[in-house]
Amino acid sequence: MNYPNWNQDSEYLSGNSDQLLLNKRPLVLAVDDNQDNLELLAQILDLFGCECVGAVDGGTALTAAASRPPDLILLDICLPDIDGIELVSRLKQNLQLINIPIIAITALAKTEDRDRILQAGCVAYLSKPFDIDQLEAMMHQHLN
Repeated sequence: MNYPNWNQDSEYLSGNSDQLLLNKRPLVLAVDDNQDNLELLAQILDLFGCECVGAVDGGTALTAAASRPPDLILLDICLPDIDGIELVSRLKQNLQLINIPIIAITALAKTEDRDRILQAGCVAYLSKPFDIDQLEAMMHQHLN
């Protein structure tokens, strides 16, 4: 697989007269109520060169996103407390989080489910089990 080297992306922060080079790994919030799925996503994201923050439910995801806004969110739609569609709506109501791309990774595989998820505000959709190369391509598209 061709994993992107996100670590090559850098930011310059200017101080008084100095410029400091910081390597910035993209921060990805992975939301899935299945611990095994969450651990798998964390391993994949690490291989992709991303920093991962995990959440097992919608409430935890909202708190995590608000306290440290991620560069991208990978979201399971079937969550125990807040439905993923509702979670997208709540994220989009927060002006600090409105522009964060959200990729749905879900077992909901019907065409009408896909359409509903994309209409809710997700930028892309993957059905489980997902293809790692497709995830890589989607992440690359929405992180650049």
